Amino acid sequence: MKRIDVYFLLLAVVLLLAGAGLGIKMGSSEDFTLTPVHAHLNLAGWASLGLFGLTYRAYPQLAERRLALFHFILSALGAIILPVGIGLAVLKGQPALAIIGSLLWFGGVLLFFVQLLSLLRERA
Repeated sequence: MKRIDVYFLLLAVVLLLAGAGLGIKMGSSEDFTLTPVHAHLNLAGWASLGLFGLTYRAYPQLAERRLALFHFILSALGAIILPVGIGLAVLKGQPALAIIGSLLWFGGVLLFFVQLLSLLRERA
């Protein structure tokens, strides 16, 4: 997928902004109930998606594979749905969306692993 590196990085920054905004709100109100949401926005969103994007930039041959699009879709959905689901679990006691988000995220990580393994086959 052309420019998948940029799509990963753009989404990473959007989730970083959301995580930072939530952190500022929590700090100013001194209510840290949603700390797990803040952490997952920053870790699954900013850190992981950003690293995926930088990896695709470093290895552009990975972006040419059809698997790259599926990796982006699963990871993006997981990174968005997981923190929302955690918020619902914390505030409403409803963990279903967090579970779905976790599974989507895990699927994205598995696809990233497959992508990286393909680099070993190329260089062998």
